[in-house]
Amino acid sequence: MNWLFTGRLRVDEVTVKIADLPKSLQGIKLVQLTDFHYDGVRISEKLLAQAIAASNKAEPDIILLTGDYVTDDPTPIHQLALRLKDLQSRSGIYAVLGNHDIHYQHSKTEITSALNNIGVNVLWNEIAYPLGQELPIVGLADYWSREFNPALVMNQLNPSTPRIVLSHNPDTAKVLSQWRVDLQLSGHTHGGHIVLPGVGPVIFHYQKLLKQLPQKVRQWEPIFLANCSKVVRYWEWAKGFHQVLDNQLYVSRGLGTYSPGRLFCPPEVTVITLIGD
Repeated sequence: MNWLFTGRLRVDEVTVKIADLPKSLQGIKLVQLTDFHYDGVRISEKLLAQAIAASNKAEPDIILLTGDYVTDDPTPIHQLALRLKDLQSRSGIYAVLGNHDIHYQHSKTEITSALNNIGVNVLWNEIAYPLGQELPIVGLADYWSREFNPALVMNQLNPSTPRIVLSHNPDTAKVLSQWRVDLQLSGHTHGGHIVLPGVGPVIFHYQKLLKQLPQKVRQWEPIFLANCSKVVRYWEWAKGFHQVLDNQLYVSRGLGTYSPGRLFCPPEVTVITLIGD
């Protein structure tokens, strides 16, 4: 997609407080990358190269990928994997899949295999400990899959243990609020694509307005906005940092871009530093 509709890449640096964070992990640095939609249209090779370079420049302790590597056809994952081989981190790369990564019956297997082959650890209702037993990484199945079952994973952890949860769809924060989640990393929304400074994502305010309109008026809803309404329920969590009851959620604007493009919502590489609370 033309850079005019995409916007220039932005590196967002965020500091997150984690209760009970071990002293050995104070100041640990994470990089989140999400929503590549690598299909020859929705992300340029130049932007992808810039994102990889920005990630490496941050010298992260760990890289976390939160889904939607392709759009529909899983075949481009093999070319994307060749690019992602250049990512560098001290403790590896961990990933979950998004709804677009399970579009076809064979998509999940093909994408997981391609990422595993370059050393990316794909978690599907699994727990990993690349940073040690004191800060597990939880990777959930996609919210729209039949295998989304956070209880299966979350109940394995001691409530006193801080944890990072990777879940593509931020709507899952509502479900996960019954467990301890020190930091949930999500994508999926692309930040809402069109954002008004000081106001926020247009789709969030549009939805509030739509509820007040008569049904006869609603039937003339533009297709683009109607489709956005199906993406997530909680558009107020479309981008950035949020407190969801006792839990913390960060939603990246991601890298890929859909029509009609981005406005005041640039593609994002997120650099997160963890500190004790």
